[in-house]
Amino acid sequence: MDLKAATDADPAVGLRAVRALRDLAERLERLQVERARSLGWSWQQVADALGVSRQAAHKKHGDVERREKG
Repeated sequence: MDLKAATDADPAVGLRAVRALRDLAERLERLQVERARSLGWSWQQVADALGVSRQAAHKKHGDVERREKG
């Protein structure tokens, strides 16, 4: 995906670019949450960095710990 796709006059092309960016952001967030938790960060620290509540961060990424222990 490139900037041309993101700004394309065809909404189908532009929306696919938005979806690709959203998918990338989700993968990056998961990776960084996993890294932070493996380094001992609390859920509050993760939440503060993401700009969300501790409960929201844990609800979205709480399975990180279950996968590591499982």
